[in-house]
Amino acid sequence: MLKVALITPAGRGSHAGNRATATRWAGRLGELGCRVRIAGSEDALGEWRVDGQAPDLVMALHAWRSHGAILACRQAFPAAALAVVLTGTDVYRFQHSHPEAFRESVAAADVLVGLHDALDEDLPGSVLPRLHIVHQSALPLPPGAPRPSRRYLNVLVAGHLREEKDPLRAALAVRALPSGSRLRVIQLGGAVETTWAQAAFEEMAVNPRYRWLGDLPRWRVRRWMARARLMVISSRMEGGANVVSEACVAGLPVLASDIPGNRGLLGGDYGGYFPVADTAALRELLRRAEAEPAFVEALRRQVTARAALFTPEAEREALARVITACGLTP
Repeated sequence: MLKVALITPAGRGSHAGNRATATRWAGRLGELGCRVRIAGSEDALGEWRVDGQAPDLVMALHAWRSHGAILACRQAFPAAALAVVLTGTDVYRFQHSHPEAFRESVAAADVLVGLHDALDEDLPGSVLPRLHIVHQSALPLPPGAPRPSRRYLNVLVAGHLREEKDPLRAALAVRALPSGSRLRVIQLGGAVETTWAQAAFEEMAVNPRYRWLGDLPRWRVRRWMARARLMVISSRMEGGANVVSEACVAGLPVLASDIPGNRGLLGGDYGGYFPVADTAALRELLRRAEAEPAFVEALRRQVTARAALFTPEAEREALARVITACGLTP
């Protein structure tokens, strides 16, 4: 039985995307017959062992935040294969702001893992032969999920409030709409800094079309996805957001910032992109969505056509290919 250590900078109990990915991948790897242990990148070396033994494979999420753990594992477990998972902040921030640590983590890896199909736009060509893409999976909405509201045209924004997400862009876009508009933005996700929480409270005080509900359990997020007509993903950088996978599988049309991390999941010909941080352009897309049901339906068809990329089976098969690329047998 293959022993796999999954290392993430997000600790136990965290709602961060890296932790969710590690937990889900542990399940997929278990389906492949692997014995898996999830550990934090700051944990003691013994926590990275699997059933007290050295792992056959180490998968480390985040090249920069797990940099120390990556180098320590390479030294402590020289016979183990090492796969490093590149996140959005790795590729679009730390590759440039902390190049030495990024290069060391990448150089240590036998295999690199990315989460969307446009990473070749921003990674050095020399690393691409080691790069394998694993699309994050999502489950369909459960039978009996709520129907979209008739009173409001709910626009969902789901994700932690932090700078990379440009989280209040949709709220700004629905300010000062005509009184007859049914558009309303529902924002879900915790604020990583108190300044973002304060900004959300201040926006609610002046913008009756905006509600921030904070960090909700997964089942409540999925109920809001069922009630929404659109999702906005306004991020300045993304490594392959799982919320895009969830929207596609749910058949929920997306208005997305035109960045590689979104294009790499939705496709280059997707019809719902807007320039990063362009409030006016997003407002026009939202107004078009309200005025033209055919536009929303066209986006729905496009996201639904992508859904097959994001099934648990496809994710499991992609992880099996990563294992094989490491010279191991799943």
